[in-house]
Amino acid sequence: MAKQCPICDKKSKMVGKLVKLRGKYNPTIKKRKYPNLQWVRIPLDVKRAACKEFAGKRIQACAKCIKALAKGK
Repeated sequence: MAKQCPICDKKSKMVGKLVKLRGKYNPTIKKRKYPNLQWVRIPLDVKRAACKEFAGKRIQACAKCIKALAKGK
């Protein structure tokens, strides 16, 4: 399973960090950041159009989508 949210298609990205060394910035560190995916069971009576196909299933969704599901959006 890919590290990607099936609802909003949020996936990993590369980020660079600027390290300041003796008054100059040295862009040396590049890391891959992953979305905060968590297991959640989608209810059968979900109202979001993007979640209708996952109704009643257990999927890994990002925390932002889980929060929106709890609000009923």
